Parts: sequence; C-alpha cells; structure tokens
Amino acid sequence: MELADKVTVITGAGSGIGRSLAHAFANEDAKVVICVDLNGANAEETASALNVTSRGVGLDVSDEKAIEALVAEVEAEHGGIDVFVSNAGYGLRGGLEIPTDEWQRMMAVHVWSHLAAARAVLPGMIERGGGYILNTASAAGLLTQIDSGPYAVSKHGAVAFAEWLLINHGDEGIGVSVLCPQAVATNILGGFTAEDKEGRQAAGDGILDPDDVAQDCIDAMREERFLVLPHPEVTTYFERKATDYDRWLRGMRRFKARLFG
Repeated sequence: MELADKVTVITGAGSGIGRSLAHAFANEDAKVVICVDLNGANAEETASALNVTSRGVGLDVSDEKAIEALVAEVEAEHGGIDVFVSNAGYGLRGGLEIPTDEWQRMMAVHVWSHLAAARAVLPGMIERGGGYILNTASAAGLLTQIDSGPYAVSKHGAVAFAEWLLINHGDEGIGVSVLCPQAVATNILGGFTAEDKEGRQAAGDGILDPDDVAQDCIDAMREERFLVLPHPEVTTYFERKATDYDRWLRGMRRFKARLFG
C-alpha cells in the first residue's frame, strides 16, 4: 500500500513510536494525520509539528464509545479513514500480585482498543474497497515479557487479534500489519525495571530509536507484510520457540534466573 494522500489516524501519537509514526506518515505525503493520545496536549504538539493537514485529539483508547465517535467524526469530515494505527500502550511490572482490575486495564488498552478500532473503521474501509490497519503489539506477544504478566498476556492477544483480522478480512481489501519490537527508546521502558532493560541489551538486541521503528512500519505496509520485526533477532527466537517449545521455556527460566536471581 502506498501511503500518499491517505487519511490516517494514529493512537498513542503523543510520544515515542506513535509520534515517530505521525512524522513518517507525513513524510509519505499523507493527506491527513489525526494524532490521538491520552494526553491531548502531547497529541496536539505532535500534530502541530507535521507538514500536512493534522490535528491532535485527547482520547482514552480503552473507551470504545470514544473511539467510535472519533472514527465517525473523521469519516464525516474527510470522507473516510484509509489507515488506522492502533498504537497506544504502556508498561507495568509485576505478575500475580497485580490486582485483577490492573490486568483488565492492560487488556483494554492492548487488545480491546484494537477490537474497538477495527469494529469502527472496517465497515467504511470495506465499502470503499480497502484500507489498512497497523496494530502495535510487542516481541512479548510472540515470546514473553518476563517482568510483566499482564504485558505478556495482552500483547499475545494483540498478535492473535491481528492474525484473525487478516485471515477474515484480507480478501475484502484490508491490509493488516502487527508491530512486534523489543526495547525501543520510549516511555514504556519506564514501566519495567533497570535489570529488565539491561537484560534486553544483554541479549544483544539493543534499544532502538523510535524513528527507525516507524520507518520499518512504513516499509512493511508498503510491502503488505504482516509481521514488523525491527529487531531481526526476534525471528530467530520465535523460530526456536516454535521448533522446541519446552527447550525455549527452559531457556527463558534460566534467563530469568540470570536477570533477577
């Protein structure tokens, strides 16, 4: 898919990967870029720096009605949405001790927001003959996140939902890609421990710049490639997991012991 002259909505656009994606779409001559973020001021700051028609919107992506209203408003104003980037997310350390409502909140942001966006934009996209959805998950959605149970589980859900979308709507002209990076220099890293961040680097994969990750997304969408893997090592890890699941699990237990004792 070529991105020039496309109406695009990006959630989580107030910082990090979302902000870099907004600039990347603008550089591809998008017709309109709608920048959405829980922090409306940050969304407006991103939008104001773009060289295309744009605006910032404050919105909680866990609010399905708010997403529906946003989509209806953008469609009414611009005649339809060509690309929806469901990117908002956050980090949270912990496991069984985390209250259930915190697990549910992370599921709402990392999975149900993708569902709400797809429900809202797909009818119009299909009626107009096509469109594209880019969902941000994580390498944790293919592998795991040792230091965060809800992050690992919700990101697995995000990958599974993106798969389902493409299988069921790909023949209706809908392109789907899912972004699965490891560590990126964004605010999400603040939700994990210093030891975990060091562990990601100790694995030899490094922490990437969000601008580079955004460009990987653009390239993947142009090629209509499902998995966006800015850390190429993730392919190897994913293959090892699929080839010998028990061995991979034993290796992750050893890795956890090395990181956290």
